[in-house]
Amino acid sequence: MHSDYRLRGFSLIAILLLTTLSNAFYIPGWSIKSYREDESIPLFVNKVYSDNTQLQYAYYELPFVCPPSGQKRGGSSLVSGHSISLNLGEVLRGDRIVTSDYEINMLKDDDCHFLCNRQVDRRGLKRARELIQNGYVAEWIVDNLPGATSFVTVDQTKKYYAAGFKMGYKDFDPTTGKARYFINNHVNIVIRYRKAPGRDGDEGGKVIVGFEVYTKSIGWRDRIEGCPRDVHHIEDKMELYLPPNNTDKKSNYPFSSYTPPEEEDVMADNSTLNIPYSYSVYFREETKIDWANRWDLYFVNQEDSSKIHWLAILNSLVIAALLTAVVGVILTRTIRGDIKGFGKDGKLEEGKLKLKRKRHSGTKSPRSLEKVGGLLDQSGDAENDADVSSDEDSLEEITGWKLLHADVFRPPPYSGLLAPLVGSGMQLVFMAGGLLVLSCLGILNPSFRGGFVSVGVGLFLFAGVFSGYFSGRVYKTFGGQNWKKNTLMTAALVPGLLFTTIFILNLFVWAQASSTAIPFTTLVAMGALWLGIQVPLVYVGSWYGYERVGAWEHPTKTNIIPRQIPAPAWHSKGLQWVLLAGLIPFAVIFIELLFVFKSVWQDKSGYYYVFGFLAVVSVILVVTVIEVTIVSTHTQLCAENYHWWWRSFFVGGGSAIWVFLCCVWYYLTKLHIHGFVSSMLFFSYSFLACAVYGLLTGTIGFLTAYAFVRRIYGHDVSEAAAAAESAASSGGSTMAVDFDVSVFCGYPSHLSVAAPPGGKGKILVGRWNPETTGLEAGRSRDGHE
Repeated sequence: MHSDYRLRGFSLIAILLLTTLSNAFYIPGWSIKSYREDESIPLFVNKVYSDNTQLQYAYYELPFVCPPSGQKRGGSSLVSGHSISLNLGEVLRGDRIVTSDYEINMLKDDDCHFLCNRQVDRRGLKRARELIQNGYVAEWIVDNLPGATSFVTVDQTKKYYAAGFKMGYKDFDPTTGKARYFINNHVNIVIRYRKAPGRDGDEGGKVIVGFEVYTKSIGWRDRIEGCPRDVHHIEDKMELYLPPNNTDKKSNYPFSSYTPPEEEDVMADNSTLNIPYSYSVYFREETKIDWANRWDLYFVNQEDSSKIHWLAILNSLVIAALLTAVVGVILTRTIRGDIKGFGKDGKLEEGKLKLKRKRHSGTKSPRSLEKVGGLLDQSGDAENDADVSSDEDSLEEITGWKLLHADVFRPPPYSGLLAPLVGSGMQLVFMAGGLLVLSCLGILNPSFRGGFVSVGVGLFLFAGVFSGYFSGRVYKTFGGQNWKKNTLMTAALVPGLLFTTIFILNLFVWAQASSTAIPFTTLVAMGALWLGIQVPLVYVGSWYGYERVGAWEHPTKTNIIPRQIPAPAWHSKGLQWVLLAGLIPFAVIFIELLFVFKSVWQDKSGYYYVFGFLAVVSVILVVTVIEVTIVSTHTQLCAENYHWWWRSFFVGGGSAIWVFLCCVWYYLTKLHIHGFVSSMLFFSYSFLACAVYGLLTGTIGFLTAYAFVRRIYGHDVSEAAAAAESAASSGGSTMAVDFDVSVFCGYPSHLSVAAPPGGKGKILVGRWNPETTGLEAGRSRDGHE
């Protein structure tokens, strides 16, 4: 089983390292879509979102945009306002993709197309100002590309995209200083295209390699029949303002010059503001961008940030190298030396003691077997003892971790909870590993919208078989009897926590009418997936692990009475030790973690797609967690503390505490999130992410510590047999045995002593009686009493 752990770990590391050589190569689409001249190109509207809040809204649900007309456009079979089928990931990320009324035909420029005249009341204007105030941007889609705002780097050498476009902007009146809000009611759509590859291109096919949106705010005075006079010279902008209704104020204050402040936001009258919407379409040929690389412009400054990514990897490697050196010292010097002193062949068995050869002397000690009722004195003499000790180096006495051979595998408290946690952690390990591999291979990419979440959910469900297997085996190892109860707990623990938390958060999001809210039908579907797929797979895996494979075998047997544990040092206690140990893995991922935070929370218009770097850092993280857990477990065992089961789990996942603290720091210093609901969503999702991360790394730490403990105690041997053979070959007939009775906690333990074959003595197995401090006669190797 030790080799199985190593092979599995090395295989995963090798796969991840090989896939990073592709430098996060991606496949930007499943198939190339080409268009002929004058062919209709559908434009889909999706949602609006902001970096300053976690609430998203469906575009067509906004009260100030042109609603869908419900008609077919441009010869397309799609009806305006028709919702597109979404995968699970798209629904969970808040997408609401709908066909629009925008008419785009391949290679047909349109200088102006009037869309609609939208009448907006005061409530709608208030809503529009709130969205502009919070920096909301709209997401449109053409040929699976999100509409983007184009930017140029500072040195004017590179162009890059930021997905989405501003819905409006805020300005201040130079005379009064009051805020004024303007809506972008005209868009210039630029479609960049090139010749389609292969035979399709020879036949006139074109492919889209860019979708840019440039916005303008144009008022009525700069329009003729709804279209702007000159898009490049705008004097009148479309301000979101309605004069306040002062009729009621004058009646309430007829003889006073005082007028209360304007409260147009709450005025309930029939006043409306007409907002004209129009658009222009232009096609521009782009020969420098291949269709396979059309997503590169969305990866904001990816090349410029690669140096920082390499710095993060170098930082991680330095930390991992230092830890590797520490672990190497432990394995090669401390443990290997102890094992050599502890014996060569065999394994520790219950009651076998560490022996120490020494010259036979007349000194009588309760720790020496010369005083054991004459049982061994009849067959020994001082000369033979001297010969024995002169032939072999003296053996070390039992110290440190070796004292725990009869307690180190004692089942931990709350083992019925630890086993499901370990099983769920392995489920997350397989899911995370699968996502990283698929991302590095390019199967998961930005063009596969919602694919990362959808595939992640699928991997999580089907990895339930691994969850049940490891949970069942660990539960059986702990001596559990009701494996079906353990199976149910494993299947419901993590999914139940996630589902309950998301459902409660969903109630708050529903109240905000946000598209971030998960539809009730989706929640029902997710429950059906859990009940119909994961639960049966967990049951199968648990049955196989518990019934067919069974428990892991331990090299030593556990005594009935637990050994007393010395008082630990202050730095070795619970939380202090976990925080100290967790700081090292956190230092490994800190720099790369900032890039992930920026992509997820701060710059939602960009795309995080440097999974090659992320895979390398993840591998270094796993190695670091393994090494930290080994050092921690060895330190704990040397302190004669055999409660390593839970400690190894918490040490492995200890960096999750630091990650959550980093989330708090990022919220306070980098983000500008407004509103109670958005803040609650941020901290709730951060907590769930850190809990999942801690469970994953904690499971790695637990299994590492378990394999480490089994390894070192599997090599430890009782020296009685080895000493007997040595005594026999040297011609001796007796052997002095030195031991510490406290090792056995005051209850009987077995002891083996030897005499040379054919000599006066025999190999005897006796039982030590602590009350009489004597060795009771047992059975000799040849079966005589």
